[in-house]
Amino acid sequence: MKALGVIPARFASTRFPGKPLHPIAGKAMIEWVYGAAKKCSELKHIVVATDDNRIAEAVRHFGGEAVMTRDDHVSGFDRIVEVAQKYPDYTHYVNVQGDEPLLPAANIAGALRLFERGADIATTAVPFKSEADFKNENQVKVVLAHDGRALYFSRSPIPFYRKAVQNRLPALKHQGLYAYTREALLKLARLPVAALEEAESLEQLRFLYHGFQIYVHIAAVDSPGVDVPEDAVRVEALIQSHAR
Repeated sequence: MKALGVIPARFASTRFPGKPLHPIAGKAMIEWVYGAAKKCSELKHIVVATDDNRIAEAVRHFGGEAVMTRDDHVSGFDRIVEVAQKYPDYTHYVNVQGDEPLLPAANIAGALRLFERGADIATTAVPFKSEADFKNENQVKVVLAHDGRALYFSRSPIPFYRKAVQNRLPALKHQGLYAYTREALLKLARLPVAALEEAESLEQLRFLYHGFQIYVHIAAVDSPGVDVPEDAVRVEALIQSHAR
């Protein structure tokens, strides 16, 4: 396995413009994410995929590698596909979310181990910590088959319990990390957008709709994401508490 870590980063975020460059505990957020990914020895190389020169310059300033991509991509997945075309010598590509500065290296490694089972696509999830988080539409839910394959992803709480049952499934929060074989990635790139994907604004539903199997690693540690400026304040507090 020769895996490339790709961190998609765009400046024009609707809810948080300039998010990758937002300072957290003395570093731009993108530097925290890059440093977290570097701790995973299973990744042979890491690049930041961006369409903004300000982000590219910041990445190069801290010693990272930035690759410029088109500015009309609809999703991070499309940006990964363009990077795969520019870096063809890798067997696997890992989409490392650019807004998770505390991503554990073990989560990346856990997803990559799923390819030993013959997976084409791998991702990660963790148990929900509260009922409020479970009902939050911004925290995506996933339910699994007995062998760790994803059955469905949704912004709605799933499954829906019509009645009290003895064995409730543990609710799992999907994390945004994805890993693909090169062959699967290039096949996925040719698929049309699916109605389920449009309904929930979840690109992984395109993969399920077209028959691809997604295997899920249940991680031991969550990785708090930064969606709005208030999240950055909370992450900074976590970083500072760990440094004490």
